[in-house]
Amino acid sequence: MSEPIPEPELTREFLRELFLFTSLSDAQLDWILEHASVEHYEGGVKVINEGDPATCFYVLLSGALRMTKLDSGGEVETTRSDQRGAYCGATMFFFGQEQLNYGASVYALSDLTFLTLPAREFAEQFRRWFPMATHLLEGSYLGWRNADALIGRRRRLLALGQVSAGLMHELNNPAAAAVRATASLRERVAGMRHKLAILAKKDIDPNLLEQLIDVQEQLVKQVASAPPLTAMQQADREDEIGDWLSDHGLEQGWDLAPIFVSAGLSAASLDDVLDSVGDELIDSAVRWLAYALETEMLMGEIEDSTTRISALVGAAKQYSQMDRAPHQWIDVHDGLDSTLVMLGSKIGPGVKVVKDYDRTLPRIPAYPGELNQVWTNLIDNALGAMGGSGTLTLHTALVEDQVCVEIGDTGPGVPEENRQRIFEPFFTTKAVGEGTGLGLDISWRIVVERHHGDLRVKSVPGDTRFQTLLPVTEQASE
Repeated sequence: MSEPIPEPELTREFLRELFLFTSLSDAQLDWILEHASVEHYEGGVKVINEGDPATCFYVLLSGALRMTKLDSGGEVETTRSDQRGAYCGATMFFFGQEQLNYGASVYALSDLTFLTLPAREFAEQFRRWFPMATHLLEGSYLGWRNADALIGRRRRLLALGQVSAGLMHELNNPAAAAVRATASLRERVAGMRHKLAILAKKDIDPNLLEQLIDVQEQLVKQVASAPPLTAMQQADREDEIGDWLSDHGLEQGWDLAPIFVSAGLSAASLDDVLDSVGDELIDSAVRWLAYALETEMLMGEIEDSTTRISALVGAAKQYSQMDRAPHQWIDVHDGLDSTLVMLGSKIGPGVKVVKDYDRTLPRIPAYPGELNQVWTNLIDNALGAMGGSGTLTLHTALVEDQVCVEIGDTGPGVPEENRQRIFEPFFTTKAVGEGTGLGLDISWRIVVERHHGDLRVKSVPGDTRFQTLLPVTEQASE
C-alpha cells in the first residue's frame, strides 16, 4: 500500500511557483487560495470523463497524466504530461458553463495531485480581472475552430486522395495481371479438355494414359522450381526444344517451345514423354502437356497477383494504423516498409532503394500513424530532390539510447543558408504550387514535441540525410 501523499501548503508563494499564477496580484492570488482545493488520485484512475459537465479547472501539482479523446468509437491518446503547472479539465471556462462539457478524458499515469478551481466561479472572476483578454480568447478560439474545421477537412481529403491514388496505382498492376491470367486460364483449360478428348478417341491404353498423367504430374511439379534464365539461355533452350519438336513432326513447335522453357523443361524431358506414349501419340500428348504446364504457370501468376494485393492491403492497414491503438510499442521498420509501398508509384525506375536496416533494434513507444506521416514527408522530399534518378537510402541504427532512422538521397543537397530555416512553417524551396512548406514543420513537431526525439539534417551535394532520433523508453512529459 502506497504512503499517503503529503498535503501541500497553499500560499501566495506556492502559487507563484506555478507558471499560470506567477504574474497575478496578491488580491487575485488570495481569491485563488479561497476557492482552490487539492485533490489526490491514484495511478490508473480516470480523473475526468469526456462529455461530462465541465465543472472544474485542474492544475497539475505532481505526478503524470494522459489525455484521450473519443474518435470513431475508440479513445485516441492526445497528450502525456508530468509538467508541474500543466492544466486540463474546464480549459474553456471563460465561455461560461451553460453549454460546455469536458473536451477530453484524463487518466492518472501515476499517483498525482491537482489544484482544482470551480469553473463557474473562476469564469466570472476571470472576466472581471481580464475583460479584454477574455474577448480576445473567445474570438481567437472561435476563429481557430472555424478555420481548423475548413482547412482540416481539405487537408484530410488531400491526404486521403494522395494515399488512395498511390494505393490504387499499386493495386492496379496485380489486379490487371490476375484478370489477364484468369482469361487465359479459361482458354487453356478448354484446350486441355479438347486434347484429352482427342487422346481418348485414339483408344489409348488406360495404362498408357495413366503413365502419361504421371509424367504430367512430374513435369508440373518442376514449374515452381524452374531456374531463372538469362535472355541468351532462354533463346538457346527454345531453339533446342524447337528443334526437338520439329524433328518429331510437330507442326508449329516453335509456338510451344517458350512454354516448355518457362516451365523449366529441356529436350531430355520431352524424351521421357516420348518413351511413355510412343511416336503415334506424341503430338497430342505434347500439346496436352503444354496446356497443363501453361495452366500451372497461369495459376501461379494469379496466386502471385492476389498475394501482392493482400500484401498491399496489409501495408495500407499498417500505414494508416487501422484497428490499432494510437500509442504502442513498435518496430520502426514496419512503418518504413509500409510507407515505401504506399509511395511505390512515385519511386520511378531510375531510383534505387537501399534498405540498410539494423534488425536488432528494440521496439520503441510511439504514435506509429504519426511517424508514418514523418516517413512519408521525408521520403517524398527525397524523391522530389532526386528528380527521378538516384539512390534512396533507408538506414536504421542505435545511437546511444535512441533509435536513429536516417533517410538519405543523392540529390543536389540543401544549401547551407536554408538548413537553419528548413523546419520553419511555410518555408519551402519548391516552386509555387508544388509545396506548402508544412511537411518538415509537421514532421519536426511530431518527432520533437510528440515523441521527445530530434530531427536533424546533414547535407552536401550528392548526399543529403535526414536523421530522426527516437527514445527507446517511455516519455511522460509532453
